Amino acid sequence: MAEQHPSPASRDFALLLQGLASEMNLLGHDFADAQGLHSTDVQALLAILRANGGQGVTPGKLREELALTSGAVTAVLDRLERAGHVRRTRDANDRRQVRVHHNPGATRMAGRWFVPVAERTELVRSEFSASELAVVVRFLSRMTEELEQLRADRRTGGRP
Repeated sequence: MAEQHPSPASRDFALLLQGLASEMNLLGHDFADAQGLHSTDVQALLAILRANGGQGVTPGKLREELALTSGAVTAVLDRLERAGHVRRTRDANDRRQVRVHHNPGATRMAGRWFVPVAERTELVRSEFSASELAVVVRFLSRMTEELEQLRADRRTGGRP
């Protein structure tokens, strides 16, 4: 079977995606530095912010999502708690279960840091029609799904 090489357009597209991912990652690193945190702490904070319904997230779920050891998750949560970003509570139904919640003040602080990102996102978004944005949203959603699946497969020894 002949080896297939990506077309120049495909390579250019991949480089653009890599550039976007890199810039987003660097913004996260800058936020971490400004807060005296590690980049892993920022990833944990984002996971906590994504937790639905105000129920918080368990340290076990963070360990799973971030592929960290229990000790590393404890260290991350200790740093986030000392910095005032999160608080740990006991689950009302099962006092053995710990839940991690974000502090609203910390969310506002992070929001201030990322407001310029949102403003630039809106600036760029405004240059596209609703139908163009629908395609972009569909593409980004599918890319996120596929990359989440790839990460999960790799962690569980599934297909590469």
